[in-house]
Amino acid sequence: MFEPKIRNKQTDLLMKAMLTLQSEEDAYRFFEDLCTIPEIKSISQRLEVAWLLCRKETYQRIAEETGASSATISRVNRALTYGADGYRRVLEAMGEDA
Repeated sequence: MFEPKIRNKQTDLLMKAMLTLQSEEDAYRFFEDLCTIPEIKSISQRLEVAWLLCRKETYQRIAEETGASSATISRVNRALTYGADGYRRVLEAMGEDA
């Protein structure tokens, strides 16, 4: 069984809240209240970087397409390689063939 490194009462509440989202509109409303616009953009950028890395795009192409720094691309790549498989599971659930 997976045991999250960041698990505590507060993160449990966040994860339970995310699981209640039933539509894209609900997700937008929740994240606009929860996060700053730069935070949402940063999270979105990382997800796109993961999607492109799973498609074997080069760092240069990913940087050009997303505006992500090489440090961000590398961090996402590390998560894909050594992380908790969160990116892959989400992309697969979205039908993105990660």
